[in-house]
Amino acid sequence: MQSVKVSGEVRENLGKKSSKITRREGLVPGVLYGAGDPVHFTIKALDVRSLVYTPEFKLAELSVGGKSYKAIVKDYQFHPVTDQLRHIDFLALQPNHLLKVQVPVVFEGDSPGVRGGGKLQVAVRRVKIKTTPENLVDKLVLDISELELGSAIRVRDIDPIEGVEIMNPGGQPIASVEVPRALRSATTAELKEEEEAAAAAAAEDAPAEEGAAAE
Repeated sequence: MQSVKVSGEVRENLGKKSSKITRREGLVPGVLYGAGDPVHFTIKALDVRSLVYTPEFKLAELSVGGKSYKAIVKDYQFHPVTDQLRHIDFLALQPNHLLKVQVPVVFEGDSPGVRGGGKLQVAVRRVKIKTTPENLVDKLVLDISELELGSAIRVRDIDPIEGVEIMNPGGQPIASVEVPRALRSATTAELKEEEEAAAAAAAEDAPAEEGAAAE
């Protein structure tokens, strides 16, 4: 599992006024939970870019006030206009303590539905799991090698991992193969031709059957 080393400075003054000053200095207020009393600190936005702006799940090796913590990013906030990072929360990992996190779903295999001209539509990119730091995984792998046109693959199709509980409903669709419009149109036209041919054949057979009945 990937980890990112980040360093913060202990933040003595708290409150909105202090937070504004901190942001004007180009720093981001942060809090670490799960290691006793909350640890307040400031950090450079650039140092956490690889933790925030990524679809991957990564650990943080956080150093604050001479102490080091293994942690995960629990929450963050952006400015509604500028999209600048305004606040970030970390959760310290404690041995054997259960935690809930969302990890990305990674697809493996070659879908026959996609090979047949379909398009893979992804409905869920991250799945919530409950586990301990010892069993923590950075992704869930889903095999799509049997996913046909018009079919879907669901949460229950993820292979179980020892020590990891998947929190999403088992029936929730994760991905499906959409039948393209052109292929749908061609299929519809083909079915229509077959129906018309069958109707024509039935009409040709009808007089003969009526004549036989009259005799």
